[in-house]
Amino acid sequence: MRPGGMLVQRRDDDNHDHQDGAAASASWGPVIRINVARGPSQYEVHVPARSTFGDLKKAISEKTGLDPQEQKVLFRGKEKENNEHLDVSGVKDKSKVLLLEELTNKEKKPEEVKDSPEKKHEYAKDREEMRKALQAIAGVRAEVDKLSERVASLEVAVNGGTKVPSEELDTSAELLMKELLKLDGIEAEGEAKVQRKTEVRRVQKFHETLDNLKAINSNPFCDSSNAIKVVTQWETFDSGMGSLNPPPLAPSSTTINQDWERFD
Repeated sequence: MRPGGMLVQRRDDDNHDHQDGAAASASWGPVIRINVARGPSQYEVHVPARSTFGDLKKAISEKTGLDPQEQKVLFRGKEKENNEHLDVSGVKDKSKVLLLEELTNKEKKPEEVKDSPEKKHEYAKDREEMRKALQAIAGVRAEVDKLSERVASLEVAVNGGTKVPSEELDTSAELLMKELLKLDGIEAEGEAKVQRKTEVRRVQKFHETLDNLKAINSNPFCDSSNAIKVVTQWETFDSGMGSLNPPPLAPSSTTINQDWERFD
């Protein structure tokens, strides 16, 4: 009641706001838990079921500190756009998404870098380092390509039964090890780091092939020419291959038997 006797109706703002919030919450659906994988790290974020992936990125940003514009969110192997809705894309409670980082400051375009001279200098330096790293990796790749042909030739020879000098296998392994050491000495980030890792796995695979070839090559029966000689020697016996009968006695043995018979 106001002064003067006028009756007025009081508006319950708090109750009205609560009703609006409840209606909005109902329109967004129930809150669901989403597991976010970022490399070896795992995060759990809570968002309404009808949120967009843009909303999800904001929630992820609160957990990881990574700005939404620097995020790539993949669900079922596909990158999702900010305006796509979680429920429409099939995201449910406890669904898992993959978080990738967009271009880092080292890889951003010049217009995305702040205008300060220090930032521009740092960007130019990082780009030059990446160029050198990629160039070094390309040089190693060219050498590994040549060595791959050498390993392939050795593989054909050894698997075909030809015994090759062990020095050939050892030299190939040493050359591959040199390239592996070169890769280990290359400082790389971003795309250069991915390419370096690919070449390391490639060299390691060739090393495994050479180890297997060494084991086969050390077998004395891997030489097909020696195997033929062994078979030929057995075929000269009159008893024939596979016979259980012993070969006939040599003439010298027969003479000794006759001498003993004369003593009887």
